[in-house]
Amino acid sequence: MEETLTVHRLRMPAPLRRTLASTNVIESAFSIVERVCQNVKRWRAGDHLERWVGSGLLVAERQFRKVQGYREIPALLTALAHATSKKGVADDLKVA
Repeated sequence: MEETLTVHRLRMPAPLRRTLASTNVIESAFSIVERVCQNVKRWRAGDHLERWVGSGLLVAERQFRKVQGYREIPALLTALAHATSKKGVADDLKVA
C-alpha cells in the first residue's frame, strides 16, 4: 500500500502509475521461474540455482511487454532523485 501511495505522491502520469502500481509483471516472472525450476532434479551447487533462475527469467523475458508510459520514466527518475535527496528525506521523516 505504501508503494502505491508513493507513486501517487510523486504525481506520475496515469499510464506509468498504472504500470508501477501493479505487481503482475513480477508475479508472472516468478511463476515462470518456478515452472522452469520445478523440472530440475539435481541441484549440485549454489551456482546451479542462479543459473536455473537466470534461465527462467530469460524465458519470462519473452513474454514481457513495453511499459505503458515509458516516455515518462525520466520524469520519474527526477522525482525520485528529488524525493531521496537529503532535503527530501528529511521532509519525509518529519511527516512520518
